Amino acid sequence: MLRDGKDIYLACGATDLRKSIDALSILVRDGFQLDPFGGAMFVFCNRNRDIIKILEWDGDGFWLHMKRVEKGRFNWPGAAEEEETMDITRHELEILIGSTRLRSKLKRRQILVPSIR
Repeated sequence: MLRDGKDIYLACGATDLRKSIDALSILVRDGFQLDPFGGAMFVFCNRNRDIIKILEWDGDGFWLHMKRVEKGRFNWPGAAEEEETMDITRHELEILIGSTRLRSKLKRRQILVPSIR
């Protein structure tokens, strides 16, 4: 799914993820002033921050990837008036998608530091 060399745009704040491919592509075009057919990936998150959708044009059709976490929430940036979208790297997207796993691992593990006397 995550390909090197693709532009990745993250929609800051919450998006109504009942939206279909058509509605999300219109949001990209009209709301963000970006070309949904340009080969970039567009990442959206719901208000509860437990679902993300990724809209991607592959040359002859749209892909709509979706992930819902059963526990935890994604670390998602809020919407700022001056910034509706944020361009991120592939590595940053991988961290964002995996953030719920990392947080649950950190909660389960305790790191014991030997005391120095």
